[in-house]
Amino acid sequence: MESRRRLVSLAELKDRAAAAAPALDAWTALGGPSPSRDELKVIAEIKRRSPSKGDLASIADPASLAVQYADGGASVISVLTEQRRFGGSLADLDAVRAAVGIPLLRKDFTVDEYQIWEARAHGADLILLIVAALSDAQLNEFSALSHELGMNVLVETHTEEEIERAVAAQARIIGVNVRNLKTLDVDRSLFGSLAGLIPAEAVIVAESGVRGADDVSHYAAGGANAILVGEALVSDATPRERIAEFKAAGAAAIAVRN
Repeated sequence: MESRRRLVSLAELKDRAAAAAPALDAWTALGGPSPSRDELKVIAEIKRRSPSKGDLASIADPASLAVQYADGGASVISVLTEQRRFGGSLADLDAVRAAVGIPLLRKDFTVDEYQIWEARAHGADLILLIVAALSDAQLNEFSALSHELGMNVLVETHTEEEIERAVAAQARIIGVNVRNLKTLDVDRSLFGSLAGLIPAEAVIVAESGVRGADDVSHYAAGGANAILVGEALVSDATPRERIAEFKAAGAAAIAVRN
């Protein structure tokens, strides 16, 4: 981030953000206003590699992949912009923004307000705030700035205490990531108990561990309104069809749940 800050000042970023097209409504795209929420929403991720699995896909043309995601029925596209661990960049975000007309999540570890202005300047509609990485003051401050810029916030949690903090910060889109941040192990069985602690009016996003339709059904049955999927899509030759399959599995599980 410091190298980017030396190239583009905060003042210049603010000018670029002001000149950008207004942010799209990710809250509505994820079914936030709907009292029924009978459809599972998909946040489809563009991710070249991960700390837990290493290289996943080369993704020479992120814009083309984003179009396939949108055509398959994704409600939001997540773009990893962190280079060292995930192989992403802001250039990927720019390319995807130019290619699709649905909300974009700028997926990075937000630890400074510079990144929030940067996200909006590059066309993001949604940012990620990880409760484990932030103080309560930062969580509230970064959420408020994001909303001032017209963006929504995906607040990621991993534990009961983190969910309490997210709810106290009035988060409307709360992610439950079942990957242990220290060991990187995934425990899908945690999702239902943690999701049950989140107020019904929030959008609940299941993060990590989606390998196929059975996992999607498990999360939907456990209370998920949306899933965030990366590896299972970038490693699939037919991501458009896979998203449609996931949505169908989710809708069926939600119908039983309701």
